[in-house]
Amino acid sequence: MNMFLKKDKKPNGRIYLSIVEGYRESTTGKTKHRKVKSLGYVDKLEKEFDDPISHFTEIAKQMTLEANQDSLPLNFSFSSGETIDSSSVLRKNLGFVVLSFFYHKLDIAKFFINRQRNLNIKYSLNNIFQLLVYSRALNPCSKKGAFETRNNLFLDVNLGINDLYRSLDYFNHYKDALLLHLHEMVRLNYGRDTKNVYYDVTNYYFEIREPDDFRKKGVSKENRTNPIVQMGLLIDNQGLPISYKLFEGNTNDFDTLMPVLDDLKDDYGLGKVIVVADKGINTGENIAYNIIKKNGYIYSQTVRGGTVELKKYVLDEKGYAVNSDGFKIKSRVVTTKIWIVNDKGKRVQVDIDQKQVVFYSPDYDKRAKYERSKAVEKASKLMEKAKNGTISKNGAAKYIKSTKVDKETGEIPKLSEIHCLDSDKILEEEKYDGYYAIVTSELNMPNEEILAAYRNLWKIEESFKITKTDLKTRPVHVSTKEHIEAHFLTCFVALLLLRLLQLNTDGKYSTKVLVDEMNNITGTYLDKNYYMLDYYSDIVKEFGELTGNDFSKRFMTLSQIKNIISQVKN
Repeated sequence: MNMFLKKDKKPNGRIYLSIVEGYRESTTGKTKHRKVKSLGYVDKLEKEFDDPISHFTEIAKQMTLEANQDSLPLNFSFSSGETIDSSSVLRKNLGFVVLSFFYHKLDIAKFFINRQRNLNIKYSLNNIFQLLVYSRALNPCSKKGAFETRNNLFLDVNLGINDLYRSLDYFNHYKDALLLHLHEMVRLNYGRDTKNVYYDVTNYYFEIREPDDFRKKGVSKENRTNPIVQMGLLIDNQGLPISYKLFEGNTNDFDTLMPVLDDLKDDYGLGKVIVVADKGINTGENIAYNIIKKNGYIYSQTVRGGTVELKKYVLDEKGYAVNSDGFKIKSRVVTTKIWIVNDKGKRVQVDIDQKQVVFYSPDYDKRAKYERSKAVEKASKLMEKAKNGTISKNGAAKYIKSTKVDKETGEIPKLSEIHCLDSDKILEEEKYDGYYAIVTSELNMPNEEILAAYRNLWKIEESFKITKTDLKTRPVHVSTKEHIEAHFLTCFVALLLLRLLQLNTDGKYSTKVLVDEMNNITGTYLDKNYYMLDYYSDIVKEFGELTGNDFSKRFMTLSQIKNIISQVKN
């Protein structure tokens, strides 16, 4: 095996250095070359090395010697009486380098290093941020837990627990700048498809009983009574997060869109975007805002809660284009009245033209009927349990009709209640099973394109699911607003890195599968500075091809492992 320094002259006239390995292909016997390590441009490297070409030529020679030594037999000696020191960590994770590859591709390390130059602190903000992000993605836990397990990674992090908590204030301070930086780096390295942007709101609970100025009681998406904060998340057409904003827990979903877009529109240079969102964002104010800002919108619209005229249009078979599988779709342009707040602060009605797309899906029909059957079943159990008592009209109880009667005379008004299933309500709802409506500002956009954009809302729903399940963003174990903001920042970056990994593995794997595979790449200390790796798979092979590393070696020295860690930083 032979490694050498390769000098490539780029179209811009600059010389780019890399270390290349020569090898013989087993099937053809032909000699081929593969890149082992990217080094950078000579003119940039000259700022660090007097003679980068000579320096890295020697490095290539040394790497050749080490690689050839790999073929020599290894001899380890162990005593049968050896014990394990409880303070030592013999098994460490190497899989984090896959996340590190994207972390450094986005220049997050440079971001923090550049800002720390003007700060009088001894600990490394970058090292702490890396630790929190990698821990959040691979082994979600509290900040204290991340500190206590910091040695489980092949990552040198020299800090105290107080340093970690102090750093959270800095992360909050730099949050907006970092989000903008990440957007620019994603745009430069992977492209930003913002023709359609997807927006939604969710909330996260805290393990506290009493609310404060930020963590407040609100409508929990998880039906919890704990104080919550709201998060508005914006993602692009590829499913990559763009930015987010936190709101007080009692903020209505529809009141979050404008502040998020206000923060992004100019600074992020998005130009015209089409905002795709669910019916919770569909208000006159949000529609008017998008029009004023020269954006577009694609919003879902309730059918069952719609006007009599809309319901009539939905059920009218005239105009539908029907597929062989029973799916049907039609559209029209309608003039709609929306409520807005004028310059004088008064609510007034204005007319706008918008395209209305309605469609029917047999699959959605089946799902709606199944979900209702479960709800009706639950309602029946509630009636049996309550007997003649009062039933709160929440959830499945909406299908219960209650009449107050006198037990002795049968007359209305007092004492107790008689309950029965509201068959009229059930029949009325069933009419619209499988039907959905979408409204949009894009009058000339084809129905299929509108529908495709709307269906892509699953991407943001999945992102929220990832934050709550894989990343275990809640419950949140910090209390001040500054630390809460920093917590969600590390979660956002972890989500972005995982989404980039998904994108670069062609979307073949869920984030859970990717995380499991990264967690399986571990090395156990043996002897003489050697570690043994015991896991390799097709997915891990893809990780290696993506990051330019070989994870197939069963035995590695600590220096070889450090070289892998260093490799992904270039």
